[in-house]
Order: sequence, then structure tokens, then C-alpha cells
Amino acid sequence: MADNPMDESKRLFAETPTGTLFMRAAIPGATGMLISSIYGLIDGILVGRFVGGTAFAAINLAMPFVILAFALGDLIGSGSAVPISISLGKGDEDRANQVFTCAAIMNVLTGLALGIVFFLGAPAIMAAMGATGELARLAASYLRVYAIFLPFTTVLYAVDNYLRISGQISRSFMVNLFMAVFGTVLEYLLLAELHLGVRAAAFSFSMAMAMSVVLAFWPFVRGGLQLRFVRPEPTTEMVLEIVRLGMPIFLENVSGRLMSIVMNMALLRLGGEDAVSVWGVLMFSEGIVATLIYGTVDSLQPAVGFNWGAGTLGRVKSLELHCFAASAAFGLVYVVFVRTVPDIITLVFLPDATPELLALSVSALRVFALAYLMRWLAFATQSFMVAVGQSKLASLVSVVMALVAPLAALAALWPLGLDGLWLNTPVASLVTAALCGFVLLRFKGSVHERAAAARMDA
Repeated sequence: MADNPMDESKRLFAETPTGTLFMRAAIPGATGMLISSIYGLIDGILVGRFVGGTAFAAINLAMPFVILAFALGDLIGSGSAVPISISLGKGDEDRANQVFTCAAIMNVLTGLALGIVFFLGAPAIMAAMGATGELARLAASYLRVYAIFLPFTTVLYAVDNYLRISGQISRSFMVNLFMAVFGTVLEYLLLAELHLGVRAAAFSFSMAMAMSVVLAFWPFVRGGLQLRFVRPEPTTEMVLEIVRLGMPIFLENVSGRLMSIVMNMALLRLGGEDAVSVWGVLMFSEGIVATLIYGTVDSLQPAVGFNWGAGTLGRVKSLELHCFAASAAFGLVYVVFVRTVPDIITLVFLPDATPELLALSVSALRVFALAYLMRWLAFATQSFMVAVGQSKLASLVSVVMALVAPLAALAALWPLGLDGLWLNTPVASLVTAALCGFVLLRFKGSVHERAAAARMDA
């Protein structure tokens, strides 16, 4: 007789030694997300090389709004993944399946609404950003193509969570690999061979994501996994729980995009199109290390949530120690690498950079990289708080890291001009790291109090 999917998941999350579990989840999880991130890098490289510098600046103007759309999908995905994992840890499979089904429907409806808004509003959005002429036209075209696909693509990050919750870690990796390979080949053909322009770049990425969604959802439709679709019976309580638990990730994404919009406006004012291009290089280079850290800690969220729901706090602590140590290591490697070869990194994205633009980018990269001496701590802390259902503490870290601290740093460093903009992230990361220390100490105290109360009740 075949093993029950629930038994397979329980063996993976509850019985596998934590070091082994960390490696089995973190390596494919981080690698899969890294592959997706590399595809994002390739997207920027192909646009910069085959469409031009104005197009590269245009996608950087439009990208915050694209990510804002995916942030709502991530809210639903992350917000549903936590109660699903905790419910499975408690043995309540019926509730887990109900949350799974309702969340999938919520994601499709959200994508439809956002697609309509961004398609109709793209020109006005770019005008409000201060973009004009060819830059504004290209940015609006890029955003509109993404908008058409949003009903089919906003659910991608959610279904990746559901695969990992169901123990389908290898399939999650293969879906990410397919998306990167298919999207890269298609984009190269459309840009390098057919010379179709910036809209083709958005089409390639969107098509790759839409096809990946189909591949990821297929095993759930076919049946046989731990999670399965059931007749939806949404309640106000369920929807609010999904929103509450997904809010930390959403606030981080939205706050980060809002901050990117503010930064782009400041960059246009202080340095023009060249400064926006340099900021794009910073964001693309950061994408690698941020993805590795997120891929690692997020891959362990189902296991942490399962054990938290099951009450095995020792395993939760052990798993998180692995997560924090790996995050710190990734951050340190990024600092050393970027400060060693900033010129090479710049030329990858801007091969035709003038000496002045190259010097500006090299200086910016060397300063910006310092942020990851401490920035990793915020990522790991937020993910941990989300996994154990501490949405308020996770939201606090998210908003301070992505918006409050950067805005305060922007105001304080404004007199320094462009140098102040490059220093923004390192200064904000230092402030956020101090907050994370406070959050972790407070949470540790609350866990000890709960354990003491449980012993007294016993």
C-alpha cells in the first residue's frame, strides 16, 4: 500500500534530523529561487545589451509596480502557508485543505483586479513618476504586458509554498528551473534575434511564469498530494487570518516598492537617467544574495511552522539556528565579492558605460554592499516571526527595514547628494538590525513565559 501523503510530510518535518532537514529543504529551495533570480539578472542583461540604456532605465522604473502586483499574490501565498503548516502540525488536514483552496481563488481574483488597474493606468503612473518621452513610453509598455498576464501569474509564489508544504521540494526546484530556462531562451530569441524591444522582454518573463504555474498546480489538480482542492467555504475569519499572517511579507514588498519609487524620483532629480541605471545595477546585484537568503529561510518555513504547531520547540530552535547562520554567511560573501569586482558587475549590465558612468557605479556598489554586514539579520528574523505566526513582530521588522528606516536615512543623508543615496541602505540596515535584536529577545521571553505557564497547568 502506498504511503499516506500526510505520513510522508510528518516524517520529513517531524522526524528527519534538523541538520539533514535543513540541507534537504534549503539547498533545493535556495537554488531554485537563485535560478529565478539569475533569470531576472539575465532579463536585465539582455535588455541592456539588445534594447539599450533607455530601455534598461525604463524597466527599472516599471519594475516596482510589477513587484507590487506580485506582493499581493505573495501576501495571500505566505499568509495561507502559515495556517496550512500549523494546521498540519496539529493534524487538522481538513482546515489545511480549505485554506489552500480559498487562497488559490483569492490569488486569481487579485491578479485580475490588478491587471485591469495597471493596464489602464500605466501611462499616468509613469507621468506621475516624472518620466517623459521615450523613457515614459517604454516603461508604460513594459508594465502593460505584465498587467495582461497578472491573473495567471500572481499565484506563482504561493504555489511554490504549497509544493514545499506538501514535501514536493524537488518539484518546486524543477518548476523554477523550467521558468528560468524557458524564459531565457524565449527572451533571447525575441530580443537578440527578432529585435522586438522591451515589450518582448515582459512577454517572455510573463509567459514563463504562466507556464510554470500550470506545471506547479498540476499535481494538486491530479490529486495524491497532502494538500488537495476541496469545495471552497470561505469565512471572514479565514480571509482575515490569511491577510494578517501575510501582511509582514506584503508590507515589506510594498514598502520596498514605495521606497524604490521614492528613490527613483530622487535619482532622477540628483543624477538623471545615469543614476537610475546605477540604482538598477545595485538592485540586480542585490537580487542574488537576497534570493539566496530568502530561499534558505523561506524553504524552512513549512518545517518550522509544522513543528511550532506540533509543540516541538527544540526542533524549531535548531532549524532557526541553521537559518540564521546560513543567512550571515551569504551576507558576508556578498560584501567581499561586490567590493572586490564592482567594475565587472557594472559592465555585465551596462557594457557601453562611459568612464564617468562606470566610476559612479563602482563607487555606489562598494558603499551599497556594506549593507549586508547586517541586512541578512532582518530577512532571517522576519521569516522566523512569520513561520511561528507572530505577524505583528514580523510586520514591525518589515516596515522598518523597507520603508521607515530608509526614509529616515534619505532625509538625513540628502545633503550628501548621490553619495547619500548610495549610503541609504547600509544606514537603514544598521538601524533595522538593532530592532531585530529587540524583537528576538522579546519573542524569546514570551516563549519562556508560555512554557512556564504550561508547566504550571500540568
